[in-house]
Amino acid sequence: MEDPKSQITDLKAGKSLKRQRSNVYLNGRFAFSLDNEVIAREKLKVGSQLSSEEIKKLAGADRSQLCLNSAFKFLSYRPRSEAETRERLKRKGHESQEIDKTITELKRIKLINDETFAEFWKENRTTFKPRSQRIVGMELRRKGVESEIIKQAVSQIDDADSAYRVALTRARTLSLSDYQAFRQKLGGYLQRRGFNYGVINNTIKQVWQERTQEAVPQTDSTPEVESPD
Repeated sequence: MEDPKSQITDLKAGKSLKRQRSNVYLNGRFAFSLDNEVIAREKLKVGSQLSSEEIKKLAGADRSQLCLNSAFKFLSYRPRSEAETRERLKRKGHESQEIDKTITELKRIKLINDETFAEFWKENRTTFKPRSQRIVGMELRRKGVESEIIKQAVSQIDDADSAYRVALTRARTLSLSDYQAFRQKLGGYLQRRGFNYGVINNTIKQVWQERTQEAVPQTDSTPEVESPD
């Protein structure tokens, strides 16, 4: 038996301020709503004839578009890893099948690439919030990035340079009246950012020397500091 078709008798913009969806009326009655992207892609208009099978496919296309829209919004704030994006879409209630389709499309249009994401994360940390290779690697691992990609990204981090830059900023807030207090506070600060003892020790000596020379240029205020084992 031939599948009877329904006719689109009206397409009305939804009440959302963004008006991303429209209400579809079949045979004079409201039937369902669709994302405007789906309507445009399927070239739907008043007068179009739809079978029950075509309506079913439109519903699936709408679910896929909603999932893709959620991903676009999530990615609009900053780059994300594939694992982050999958988890976000799952929390939003999208089905696994739709999530897989969305991830495939995002990869195709190069909005998701874990190598690019790892590079972004490393550059962001290095520029604004320096951390050690170890800490940056841990952060990327928590975001679901594969080990080989992490290894490549963090290998470009110079721990000595990162420690020096973050220590220089922190040291400006510390008193120079007591070296041991200065060392303890700055050392703890660097340790929390993942730097090892050797890097911390060398950084403290360098920064102390520079800061005390700035304060009293004619005086050598560098104390004798025990070398690390």
